[in-house]
Amino acid sequence: MLLDFFYKLKDAKIPVSVKEYLTLLEGMKSGFMTPSLDNFYYLSKMSLVKDERFFDRFDKVFGLYFKGIEGKMDLFALLPKDWLEKRMNREFTAEEKAAIEAMGGLDKLMERLQELLKEQKERHEGGNKWIGSGGTSPFGNNGFNPEGVRIGQAESRNRRAVKVWDQRLYQDYDDQLEIGTRNIKVALRRLRRFAREGAADELDLDDTIESTARNAGFLDIKMRPERHNSVKVLMLLDVGGSMDDHIRRTEELFSAASSEFKHLEFYYFHNCVYDYLWKKNHRRHNERFPTHDIIRKYNSDYRLILVGDATMSPYEVLQPGGSVEYYNEEAGAVWLRRLLDKFHKAAWLNPEPEGLWQYRQSVEIIHKIMEQHMYPLTVAGLERAMRHLSK
Repeated sequence: MLLDFFYKLKDAKIPVSVKEYLTLLEGMKSGFMTPSLDNFYYLSKMSLVKDERFFDRFDKVFGLYFKGIEGKMDLFALLPKDWLEKRMNREFTAEEKAAIEAMGGLDKLMERLQELLKEQKERHEGGNKWIGSGGTSPFGNNGFNPEGVRIGQAESRNRRAVKVWDQRLYQDYDDQLEIGTRNIKVALRRLRRFAREGAADELDLDDTIESTARNAGFLDIKMRPERHNSVKVLMLLDVGGSMDDHIRRTEELFSAASSEFKHLEFYYFHNCVYDYLWKKNHRRHNERFPTHDIIRKYNSDYRLILVGDATMSPYEVLQPGGSVEYYNEEAGAVWLRRLLDKFHKAAWLNPEPEGLWQYRQSVEIIHKIMEQHMYPLTVAGLERAMRHLSK
């Protein structure tokens, strides 16, 4: 049974290993915990999941795999009496303990819960009998009863439940989610090469101490250039048309890149790169920069990042005159290959879901031109792109 659960986690792309599985078995054999589903949940999560990004994914797999098991097990096997009594003695006031005893003790409380679970067939709100919300029944959520059992509520209101059911401790934190500026910055930091260049305007404390000691104690201040990321980035951004659906994420990427890279140059294009680019969209017909000049201007040590959904007619990539705005004498594919010949470290970031790429011919064409170095604009995709560019 546990082996099947282990494989379910691997199927969900959670990086669990045999070593971690054996650690879980050791923990279970040690007997340091009471045998309950809740304790197994915490032990397995602690043993198998080493990255908090996968906590929510683990919760989903655990919930699906063990769904219904609690109904086949004795309730007191899940809630050992000594565990409940310890919690009660530690957290409840004297008045609350007296109220539980008035109900007949913990045994009666849990027996009554079992009865109501069998009898109740629908949702209930308010009142003092059924399992529901907002009432004074001992069972439910959002209400108040000093000897209650909370069921189906994401957060505690009065914090007096003996047992919390169905609580999710973590919200989605998945590397396939759409990304924000902070996550982008974290991913971009994989592309770093620190250097000290320019004016010496930063105090070098270690060298100052050493030099002062050599100078018989007379202060000898030493300065050094500021340490910064020396990686140079040339970013070409698709704008307009279908990219209007991805404005927010593209702006977040551009904002994060501007703060992370001291040497960042950028230009715009529409759909595919042709014989000219531009810096300001409202002046793109008046202030154009020939692509040939850009290729000659920047050294080959620049990392080239193209950002676009690559969604267009295949003719816009493969044929002269394919541009929807003007007659381009050379195909977009020709210009892309010229850029790749000059800038050997290049990646294309695509905001469209990766699962849709195979259904769009232009995406497949550009993906091939980029030698498979097209990555989705997700946390995982951006990290893969930065690893490629940092090699």
